Order: sequence, then C-alpha cells, then structure tokens
Amino acid sequence: MTMRWPAEWEPHEAVWIGFPGNPKEWPEKLADAQQEVAAFANAICDHGNGERTIIVCRDHGDGDRASELVDNHVEIFIEPFGDIWLRDTGPIITVNDHRKARDFRFNGWGRKFDMAGDQDIGQRLAALIDIPTISHDWVLEGGAIDGDGAGYLVTTEQCVLNPNRNKDMSKDQVSKNLKDALNIENICWMGDGLIADHTDGHIDNLARFVAEGKVAIPKADSEDDPNSAIFEDAAHRAAAAGLEVVRIPSVGKYEVEGSIAPASYMNFYVGNIVVVVPQFGVPADDAAVVAIAELFSDRKAVGLSSRALLRGGGSFHCISQQIPQL
Repeated sequence: MTMRWPAEWEPHEAVWIGFPGNPKEWPEKLADAQQEVAAFANAICDHGNGERTIIVCRDHGDGDRASELVDNHVEIFIEPFGDIWLRDTGPIITVNDHRKARDFRFNGWGRKFDMAGDQDIGQRLAALIDIPTISHDWVLEGGAIDGDGAGYLVTTEQCVLNPNRNKDMSKDQVSKNLKDALNIENICWMGDGLIADHTDGHIDNLARFVAEGKVAIPKADSEDDPNSAIFEDAAHRAAAAGLEVVRIPSVGKYEVEGSIAPASYMNFYVGNIVVVVPQFGVPADDAAVVAIAELFSDRKAVGLSSRALLRGGGSFHCISQQIPQL
C-alpha cells in the first residue's frame, strides 16, 4: 500500500484533544474554555458510540478537572505541554500497511509563543499509542495545511512561506518537502489567512476540503467583514487550481474586547459520526451549521460554543488531531 495522508472524513481510530488549564495562558474565561472543550469531546465520543476520544492534560490537577466534565467513555492522558493547540504540536499520521507519526519542528508559531513541552509533545503522544515517529527537520504546523486524502493539499503563503518559519527555504523547497513528507501530488497556494490570526494565517480558518477535489471557503455577506477580500482571493486561487469551490457563511466582523478576532466556522472538526461547528453567538451561526451539514450528509452536524476558546486564539480543529484507522 502506498503511503498517504488520509482525509479528515476518513475513519478515525481515535482523536487527541488538548485541555486548557494554565491560568497564565487563560487569564480570563478558563472555566468556560474547559467546558467548551469538554462539550466538544463529549460530542465526538457520543457515549462511546463515536471514536476513541483522548483528552490530553498538562498535569493531574487539570486531569481531575477534565474528568469532572467529560463522559466516562472519554480517556484522559497526562502529558506536559505548553498550550492546547495539538493540531499544531501533535504529529500528523500517515498510513500504508502501518501508521507513522510525522513529527515536524515547532517554533511557537514563528517564535511568538515559546512554551516548554510543545516541542516534543508530538513524539510523546505517538509513543503512548505505539506509533513510530519520523522526525522532519523543518517547521510545519498541522493547522497550516489541509488535504483531501487523494494527493491534494491547500495552504497559505502567509504562514508556510513566512521567514519566521523556514527562512532559508524557497517555495519550491517547501513544496518538495510537503510532497515528500505526506505523499502530496498537488498544492494550491492561497495568499493570506484571516486578519488577526496569530498563527500567521492558518488554512484551517480559511479553506477546508470537504470531499476529494472540493474545498469550502467562507463568503462575506456584509460590507464590514474584514476578511471579504481574503475570502475572494482564496476562492479565485482554488478555482484556478481546478478545485471545486463551495461557499459557506462567514462569521462576519467579530471582536473580542474591541479588537478583531479570527472567528471562523471553517475551524470545524470532522469526526466519525459528527461534524462539530464552532458557534459565536452571531446571526450566521445556525446557517453555518446547516451549510456544513449539507456537505457531510452522512454525519450529524453539531454547533457548539467556541467563544471562550477563541480568546486563546483558536477553536475545535486547532485543539484536536485525529489518528486515522489503518
């Protein structure tokens, strides 16, 4: 069997989810963020009917708090880490006749947030479930890329080509590295990610594959949407690359304490039986759930609050990393 990186909608054996607990990283709304993560984990697990769901906590105190909030079918692992965004610090799993954990260098999103434990959490998580690790000596975060399982990948130039990641690598070199590491045939390079995204424009807030060769991108419906031009540029680039483009609602202009925040319905997570869609308490929430439900008709679409998580910079896709079945 040829090595490949499965699409997120393919069957999972399990999923890792980061649990917030450090009050220095969550000076406000920590309890709310913990409840949002627990609700997310419970929806994926569905009382043991979904996929194996593993909450990863930085210490036993956080583990005790998580156990109070989650269904008893949800497992709790204790592994030290800096922050909860396991999509970026955890390994990317490829498969052939066995699984391999692809562990890339992590430099705190361009040296913005350098926290102990984040550099090797990927290797430690893989070891806990006996998946061999292959280390890649260049910087890549899982939220910066999205794949359709059939050899196509989307990403943004703003993030992956940012000199704060791999300053000595050209676009051609980065492309070759992506293709070699994940057995990718085609890359659609989009421009910028969302405004105010501290990850320098992760793709999982902008564009997501929803089927082979088919990508979903938000559509602004108000003049004050700060990302309107970014959405249109992404849709144009995707269509020019030969991808089918479907548009879903944008959150619109969303502020936290007076500043633009990168709120996005694109940060949904595709589980074995559910698709969990972030909700922000705005008029487009219900329409986004309906739109995403139509794209994954074999799953139940669930909208859950992500307002507290957004204060930390991300949402459900950012805190999770799936482990595909063989």
